[in-house]
Amino acid sequence: MAVTGIHTLLYSSEPDALRACLQDVFGWDSVDAGGGWLIFKTPPAEMGVHPGATPAQEISMMCDNLEETMAELSAKGIEFTMEPVDEGFGVITRMLLPGGVEMQLYEPRHPVAYEL
Repeated sequence: MAVTGIHTLLYSSEPDALRACLQDVFGWDSVDAGGGWLIFKTPPAEMGVHPGATPAQEISMMCDNLEETMAELSAKGIEFTMEPVDEGFGVITRMLLPGGVEMQLYEPRHPVAYEL
């Protein structure tokens, strides 16, 4: 098959601060695509399809232990916008990244596809 990967995009009013956060806080390696445009190597990924009345997409970060990950990220300046909630499929929270980018962080309770 011709599809070789997934490229995700984050739009931020503070792109340099968000790039620094992904590099320094999350520790992700990157390549410079030219002119300081960093393309980050992300952890393994998977994609789910959910029902919805309106077409949409969402990027979520996953972790092995939500409580520990929240403590580590909080110590590095990441703000969380909600308390953890058990949704059955996993325990979720939302975090605020530079430039107003809000993203879900969750500890899955379902089998993960990236271990296949």
